[in-house]
Amino acid sequence: MRGAAMRVVVGGGTGFVGRALTQLLRSRGHQVTHVSRRGGKDRISWEELSHSGLPLCEAVVNLAGENVLNPFRRWNDAFCREVVSSRVETTKALAKAIAAAEQPPRAWVLVTGVGFYRPSPTAEYTEDSAGGDFDFFSRLVSSWEAAALIPGSPTRGVVVRSGVVLGRDGGAISQMLLPFRLGLGGPMGSGLQPFPWIHIQDLAGIVCHALEEESVRGVLNGVAPSSPGTSNGTFAEELAAALGRPALLPVPAWAVRAVFGAERAAMLLEGQRVLPRRTLESGYSFIFPELPAALRDIVA
Repeated sequence: MRGAAMRVVVGGGTGFVGRALTQLLRSRGHQVTHVSRRGGKDRISWEELSHSGLPLCEAVVNLAGENVLNPFRRWNDAFCREVVSSRVETTKALAKAIAAAEQPPRAWVLVTGVGFYRPSPTAEYTEDSAGGDFDFFSRLVSSWEAAALIPGSPTRGVVVRSGVVLGRDGGAISQMLLPFRLGLGGPMGSGLQPFPWIHIQDLAGIVCHALEEESVRGVLNGVAPSSPGTSNGTFAEELAAALGRPALLPVPAWAVRAVFGAERAAMLLEGQRVLPRRTLESGYSFIFPELPAALRDIVA
């Protein structure tokens, strides 16, 4: 499909990953329409989508989802419901619109998370590994991915399970930069837990690759090839090195739990070794396969 300009509808296109993906798609000659809370130029609202259906397009992507690690939101039932509905309901709405379209799009890509796989200091996971049924986040990913299924549809479906997204103007690093710049950064908890990461340009790149390559379908792990060897402690050391600062002050596990609540804290204090096996086999070539170069690009 590469070479042919596509019309792409992106749910959650104004967020951190959505901005990077929109920029990449437009630079490659594709037209992008966002689905967001309010309509406007190159945008339709979720309400318009449910009333009027999908605009004519060749591809649909969903990136919508309330930021789970928002430190300003308490982890309570209301926030939990928001975290779920912002992912599952938006995915259902897009899947329903695709199913009802007279001319269905050719590709449908959903970005979920590696929280599908059970945290473990040693196990290594590929796209074929089991998961999805051991805690709140794994079950969330299962219902999120199930919401994307359109039985009997001619539209090619791809799910990208993303690691921690590293980029300049949002995501995990934006909350860490200040303490690290002040020399107050360090590993979280023991620092030994795996840290599955991906540079934002690569996550946008994998989604774009999935849209453009007709042969890509099913699950792709959105993590850097070197990420199975990255621990939270290594990440802290490399981020401090990129900033020319020490990383001496570990953040104790109790403090992480105090800020985020036990369920969310587990996302930071535990991790998974995830391999992007099918992503590499599909022909995607990573821009930032190694952490030092990825971090230098972000803090430059």
